[in-house]
Amino acid sequence: MAVIKVHDRWEQLFWIGIILKGLNGLLELIGGGLLLLVNPEHLHRWVVALTQSELNEDPNDVIASFLVHSSDSITGHAMLFSAIYLLAHGIVKVVLVGAVLKNKLWAYPWMIVVLLVFIGYQLYQIALQASVGMIALTIFDAFIVALTWREYRMKKG
Repeated sequence: MAVIKVHDRWEQLFWIGIILKGLNGLLELIGGGLLLLVNPEHLHRWVVALTQSELNEDPNDVIASFLVHSSDSITGHAMLFSAIYLLAHGIVKVVLVGAVLKNKLWAYPWMIVVLLVFIGYQLYQIALQASVGMIALTIFDAFIVALTWREYRMKKG
């Protein structure tokens, strides 16, 4: 594996962001795989078991209540869609991040295009139902796009 030489703060932020994207991709692969292996009833029981002590302490806990409600309403089709969605995202991110880490010049434009597609979908989701997490992810992805573009231009010469 090539040694990455960092020349300035922006390049350092780029590499940190790329590594975070790769870790995110790995987590998506794990999550997608788990969703394929678990049926909705088992998922709901697992979430109830994990949140039970928190809800006993504070029955109005927003996050625990949201998780229990969400896991109760998920169907087999929704889990399959979520699994495929997470696996597809994870594979694309891991492959592109791996190529960028190996300094493959072709991967930079593809990383930008993929992230712009993700941003488009995230903006659609924000328009339907805004959440702090989705907004933060979209801002992070936009920042990574800008840093990737900068890095690509520098490497291309």
